[in-house]
Amino acid sequence: MTVTTKIRRQGGAAVVTIPPAVLKMMQLEIGDRLSLEMSDGELVVKPVKNARKRYKLSELLEGKEIVSGLNADLAWAMDGEPVGHEIS
Repeated sequence: MTVTTKIRRQGGAAVVTIPPAVLKMMQLEIGDRLSLEMSDGELVVKPVKNARKRYKLSELLEGKEIVSGLNADLAWAMDGEPVGHEIS
């Protein structure tokens, strides 16, 4: 599959648009990282594998109320002395 696109300016950067069909074929999403390298005078673009996903604070805090409730429900388990060979 060959796709032609145009280099345009956005602010001080040169920007190339990737069509949605190409993103889908490469199983990429907005925000994914790409590596750019030159090979025999050609630009080669590859997805960066094993890239650590960056989370928004709101994503990290999702479900905190549920976990907090579970911790409160199990607080009784922290009371009392060991009764076996527990590690304290």
